[in-house]
Amino acid sequence: MLAVPQAESMGKKSKKEKKVKGAEKTAAKMEKKVSKRAKKEEEDLEALIAEFQTLDAKKTQIIETACPPPSPRLNASLSAHPERDELILFGGEYFNGQKTFLYNELYVYNIRKNSWSKADIPNPPPRRCAHQAAVVPQGGGQLWVFGGEFASPDGEQFYHYKDLWVLHLATKTWEQIKVTGGPSGRSGHRMVTCKRQLIVFGGFHESARDYVYYNDVYAFNLDTFTWTKLSPSGIGPAPRSGCQMATTPEGNIILYGGYSKQRIKKDVDKGTLHTDMFLLKAEGVGKEEGGLPLSDYKWVWNRLSPSGVKPTPRSGFSVAIGPNNRSLLFGGVHDEEEEERIEGDFFSDIYFYDMGKNRWFPGQLKGPKSEKKKRRRGKKAEAEGSGDGEAEGQSPQGPMEIIKEVVAEDGTVMTIKQVVSAPEVEPERSESEDEEEAGDEASGQQVEPCPRSNAMLAVKHGVLYVYGGMFEVGDRQFTLNDLYSIDLHKMEEWKVLVEMDPKTQEWLEESESDEEGDDVEGAEGGDEEAEEDSDEESEDDEEEKQHPSVQLDEKYTDYLPRTEQYWIKLARHNMGPDAKEKKVAKLAHAMAKTFYEGSV
Repeated sequence: MLAVPQAESMGKKSKKEKKVKGAEKTAAKMEKKVSKRAKKEEEDLEALIAEFQTLDAKKTQIIETACPPPSPRLNASLSAHPERDELILFGGEYFNGQKTFLYNELYVYNIRKNSWSKADIPNPPPRRCAHQAAVVPQGGGQLWVFGGEFASPDGEQFYHYKDLWVLHLATKTWEQIKVTGGPSGRSGHRMVTCKRQLIVFGGFHESARDYVYYNDVYAFNLDTFTWTKLSPSGIGPAPRSGCQMATTPEGNIILYGGYSKQRIKKDVDKGTLHTDMFLLKAEGVGKEEGGLPLSDYKWVWNRLSPSGVKPTPRSGFSVAIGPNNRSLLFGGVHDEEEEERIEGDFFSDIYFYDMGKNRWFPGQLKGPKSEKKKRRRGKKAEAEGSGDGEAEGQSPQGPMEIIKEVVAEDGTVMTIKQVVSAPEVEPERSESEDEEEAGDEASGQQVEPCPRSNAMLAVKHGVLYVYGGMFEVGDRQFTLNDLYSIDLHKMEEWKVLVEMDPKTQEWLEESESDEEGDDVEGAEGGDEEAEEDSDEESEDDEEEKQHPSVQLDEKYTDYLPRTEQYWIKLARHNMGPDAKEKKVAKLAHAMAKTFYEGSV
């Protein structure tokens, strides 16, 4: 059970209560203001949504086809099938620099076969992103979807959904559940299952000029199909979106972090990265099986003060429930304003929260074990190695910054800054540190997902799957469609199941906007670039043949000096005669490294 902190002093409590109540009043006023302005915007977008639904209505039968991995996207939902070894991807968005694409496609990833299929099902929910999906095992499995948003192609107008849908996995049919009394339209909220209920918290609603964040809580009863607004006592979280939310085995709700912003003056907003943590407890739950529905219990907010190493402040992180009563957090971004520009530090680290111990700890990769290491360590050390990558013992060292460079198809160099927690020292294993280093050296360079935010996560059989997401380099956004996995029991190494394809990294500058049309078909996203790519591929293959080949057993430190002049000449050709020598050399080295790594 979680230890609930003692009540704070009355003076401190009343001050906090005033602050929270003030925030709620401000939110209520802003909601009225936003709803008036948003009504006109949403009426405009309803026509576009209806046009898309007309296209979807042409689907009259269920068609499942094998397909390549889905196109790049973020803010979709990825859910583990409750009965099969499958992951279900729904919705999401993609921005190419000038146009926003929204999806309502349904993809299924077969874990055993490492293959994707697309399921065209009649009458699906309208296109959306930043929604929430939750899976329950009843009736052969059900995928419940609530809320989310639709954006105009120029990304200037937003429509926030308040609809509730269920995908019956056994029959592959969509059904809209039309009941009143639910949350208002929103996106960025969180939804979890808890004792035959769906619990929805927070989120935001945005119009072209205004926005409002929420901290309300709703419960949807999966037996009676009714919504109830919960009114917990105690001091709860301030309004926010994008938080971590998890259900404990006892039927309580854990909530951590999130993001919100507020207007401090005209056209100036201040964002807040929340790092506080709360327990939403239903008093009496668990004492009687089959008792009252959750909405009839007394709910209480309590602030938590977890021990251990908390995640560094961030937004856009992704969450999942791992084995051993632990929730986990992956990736995200910490934005910093620099000379009127926002620069983001993106992450690819994992943090675990032990719900039983009320404790955070960073996930540390152990690296694959060699046979030699196993023999020298013996059975005891081997048993220790079957844990989950928790770093116990002394206090952690400071975070380390890792710089990576990736070359896009158009020659753009993506410099990725990754901040990761330094591995903690484990006293009981200190005698084998040399063996660890030797093992890591023998296994070669570790693969891992590049830092990103807004990725999709799912856990099946104790294995974490990470799909897609995005990161930024300067003013350019890179949206991903790669797929990685890691065994959370062993925490030995990441496995790349689908690599990032540089050809999918399209980015159109504003000056090119006149060349692009806003036709409806483009919003389908997925296969429209396939024909162009096939032509480009043959050209790329011919070009690659001309690059200096990597010799047998040649190290990169030997390959680069041998071929450096070739790559500098190629980089100069790509960047033009006016590019600075330093930037040309930087691109040349990045191209050489990318080619080398792709060849060995």
